[in-house]
Amino acid sequence: MADLGILYLVGTPIGNLEDMTFRAIATLKQVDLIAAEDTRHTGKLLHHFGIATPQISYHEHNAHRRVPELVEKLQQGMAIALVTDAGMPAISDPGVELVQGCIAAGIRVVPIPVVTAGIAALTASGLATAHFGFEGFLPVDNKARRDRLEFLQQESRTMILYESPHRLLRTISDLAEFLGQDRHLAIARELTKIHEEFWRGDLAAAIAHFTDHAPKGEFTLVVAGAAPKEKINWTEADILKELQSLVDAGTSRSEASRQIAEMLQLPRRQIYQLALTLP
Repeated sequence: MADLGILYLVGTPIGNLEDMTFRAIATLKQVDLIAAEDTRHTGKLLHHFGIATPQISYHEHNAHRRVPELVEKLQQGMAIALVTDAGMPAISDPGVELVQGCIAAGIRVVPIPVVTAGIAALTASGLATAHFGFEGFLPVDNKARRDRLEFLQQESRTMILYESPHRLLRTISDLAEFLGQDRHLAIARELTKIHEEFWRGDLAAAIAHFTDHAPKGEFTLVVAGAAPKEKINWTEADILKELQSLVDAGTSRSEASRQIAEMLQLPRRQIYQLALTLP
């Protein structure tokens, strides 16, 4: 039985070809096959670096049938590199399905890292970098989009989002509606390319700016997290008094407990136990 092959996750430049690493070039030359999001796009990159390795397409529309096919090739001992059009595979990309398939089959997965737009934008944003969350593209469906934005209202970490030029205004307008117009952010355009540009300010100013300046290129948004809420310290007597007031006004004990627990950032069960002692 042949030894299992290896899946290499090879990062490619997000714009500037000089960001291609020596290790990435060597890996793409040595593997048996390159699974590419767009073989024509990747073909240009391979030609530039003198890489003659054959390609096979792997993208969101054929991932369901390509995963078992590629896993079988890896089980037969082939070495395969997975690449996306720009940046790291499996980030806002169906590569995660192939990675999961390989892990389930006991196949080794080796990342070959490169610059990513999210981290590049974060480091130059001027916003907090100690804790951050990657959101990628917000959902397009209205309900799913609103649900996600409502969830992000409480996010205290810096947030990283990707957006296309034709949806940028919609996204910053939606962020302003849910997070507040005074929320600060940095918007990076065309990272690593000739026309790389950073815009920094609050969401209200961002809406005004990109209304007057039509968005062009690919955008990465770095949005400040929510300021921590100041914790309210009430005594047990204070809580009972407020519970009684809500119940007297017709609010159920359960709902009154939920409201006060949320306001005080305390467990709902703890408040409900107090509500049960009310006459």
